[in-house]
This record gives sequence, structure tokens and C-alpha cells, in this order.
Amino acid sequence: MARLLLGVSGGIAAYKAVELTRLAMAAGHSVRVVQTESSLRFVGRATFEGITGAPVLVDEFEPDPARGAFPGDPEPDHAAISHLELVRRADAFVIAPASANTLAKLAGGHADNLLTSAALACTAPLLLAPAMNNHMWENPATGANVETLRLRGAEIVEPETGSLASKGEWGAGRLADPAAILARVQGVFGEGSRSLEGLRVLVTAGGTREPIDSVRYVGNRSSGRMGVALAAEAAARGAEVTLVAANLAVAAPAGVRTVSVETAAQLRDAVEAEFDAADVLLMAAAVSDFRPADTADDKIKKSGREGLALQLEPTDDVLAGVAVRRSAGQTLVGFAAEHGEGGLEHARGKLERKGLDAVVLNDIARADIGFDTEQNEVTVLTADAEIPVPKGSKPLVAAVILDEVERLRTAKGATR
Repeated sequence: MARLLLGVSGGIAAYKAVELTRLAMAAGHSVRVVQTESSLRFVGRATFEGITGAPVLVDEFEPDPARGAFPGDPEPDHAAISHLELVRRADAFVIAPASANTLAKLAGGHADNLLTSAALACTAPLLLAPAMNNHMWENPATGANVETLRLRGAEIVEPETGSLASKGEWGAGRLADPAAILARVQGVFGEGSRSLEGLRVLVTAGGTREPIDSVRYVGNRSSGRMGVALAAEAAARGAEVTLVAANLAVAAPAGVRTVSVETAAQLRDAVEAEFDAADVLLMAAAVSDFRPADTADDKIKKSGREGLALQLEPTDDVLAGVAVRRSAGQTLVGFAAEHGEGGLEHARGKLERKGLDAVVLNDIARADIGFDTEQNEVTVLTADAEIPVPKGSKPLVAAVILDEVERLRTAKGATR
């Protein structure tokens, strides 16, 4: 596997660098970490040292006990200059989070700490994952710095849109998911599992919105995080991925073809158009079961009304509609958001009724998982198994789901 040098700059998102380190180690990579002084206010050296088994460096003048070696390397017989030796050995240098200040320094060619000195001396691929307040991210100065770095060959892992560090704030600037960052890193030097190479995977994500009038709609709380994580993981495994995205609250992953939709009818049309060419369908979107029977072309006024009655009509069952025309080589996975007791029985009924290969069940009665959260805990139901997936980040849950998709395809002899 690869040697990854991880640079951690100051910002609340530094805690996510711990997860990135853990994921990289679990994937078999060797990791060294350099931190800025300000990052120590958020995550201490001991955390990264405990995960990597290697010393963490902060000051460019402090001696490196490992003499620039990565875990698993033979230790050099001389004390090399740390910022030169670390990047000489690294297959990639990832800075996550990259603060606005660090981006400005890198764009200006500054070398005033170990991290920026290492970046200036680096000839390996440089990947930058920015994280900051949305106003800082959207400032023209930051945009110019990012564009300068991009033109110089740096790979930019765009931040997501979502809840920010300051209470109640929302916008672009949230650090990309650690699993998505790792996928981009592995894509740069062509590593990672390519177990879905040659397959076409169709993923739906998000929640549909059914208009009441020109302003209001009937919708749901799905952010699309689970579907986006599935799309990113499938792409990382080498699949050609199409994402049908319904009103996502997070950014679509890089390297994925995206079809944007709003309503259940639009999602149905998009899925039907893409389905026949797909080898795998992952139906993660929360599709509205009902829509207003009548929709006003303009805004319905409140004045003069004592109330508003809506007549709802059922929407089409998108998954059932395509399942009836599936080919023998296709694998279909449904998702069941159930509330509390009886969820398992309802999900198994969906599996059998629609003739699916698997159904992913999550309990939306729990506030800490499922809709609009970064973590999930699910059960994958198949005809012959119930596979509990413990609580974890949605990218990790996505990896388990795709492992099961691969097992199902192997078991029935599906070909690429």
C-alpha cells in the first residue's frame, strides 16, 4: 500500500482527521502526521501517535525519533531533515483540514512552519481538503488562493454544504467526509479495491419534494448522505456510477455522474431511463408516498382562510415499477425507513413483495442515526440472512452494504 503524509491545520474539523487516519490505516496505508501549532488546540499529538504508531511532528526544528521513516520502513542510519525526508518518502501529502490561513500560505509559497515547508518541498501528489466558515470559503481571496493551488497541480477535495461549527450556521465549508477524502487520495495513485470495475451502479439519494403551490411542498428529512456515501464508495471500487439526486443537503461526490431531480415523478423518470443499463440499483432515496392531488401555480395566500385542506394521492412505487422488468444479471437493493417495533417484518415483506436481492433497514425512531445525521446503524436483509451493521459513519455503513452486494452477485454468478 501507500505512504501517506497527513498535514493537520487548525480548525474544529481537525477531529475528522483522526477518522481519516483510522480509515487510511484500516485500508493498509502507512501514515505519518504533521500538525500546526494551532491544530493542537483541537487534537493532541497523542491521538494521532496512538493510531499510527509513529511520532507526530509540529516544529520543523524538533528531531524526528523515526528519522523520516514511515511505519514499516527500515529506520535511516542518519538524522535527516524532517520536512524533506517525510515528503521524499510520501506517496501523497494530504492536508485535511486545510484552513483558510494555510491555503493562503500555500498559495503565497510561504514556508513558516513544518506543514507549509513540507508542502513547498513536496513533489508527490498534494491533496487539499479545505474546511472553514462558509463566509471565509466564499470570500474571493480564498477562491483565488484555491484556484492558484489548483493551477499548480494541487488536488482540491471540495468542502461539503451542511451544519458548520458555529451554532445555527449552515453553508459551504464543511470538511469533506473522511472516506470521500481517502477515496480521492487512493484515486490519485490508483490504489484501493477495484472490485466493481466494469460495473454500472445506479444510486438514488435524498428526499423528493411534492409541490403544494409555487412556494410550499410536502417533503421529508432525508439529507442524501447515505446515498452519497454509497455512490462515493461504488466509485472508489471502480464502478461507473450514476447518482439520481433529489434535493441533496450535501455535495455529490467527485467522479460520479449526477442527475438532479425534485419530485417523485422526476425521480421515477430518471430511474426508468437509467435502469436497463445498470448492473446494480441502490434505491437509497426517500421517495414521497403521497403528493397533493391539486397544485396551485402561484402562492396560496393565508389571508381570508381559516385553514387549508390538502387532498393527497399516492405516487408511483418506483422500485416496484423497475423490479418487474429486471434482467437476471441485475442486483436490486431497497431501503426501508421504519419506525420502532415491527420494522423487521415490514422490511422483509418489502424484500419478498418486490422481489429484491436485499433491503437495508434503519430505525428512524432513533434520533442519533438515519435521517439528517452523519451516522447510521442498519440491518441488511437478504433471502437467507440478516446482517446487523453496527453504528458507524455512513461511509463505513456504505462499505458494508457494497460488500454484501458483491457477495450476492458472486453467489448468483452475476458477471461484470
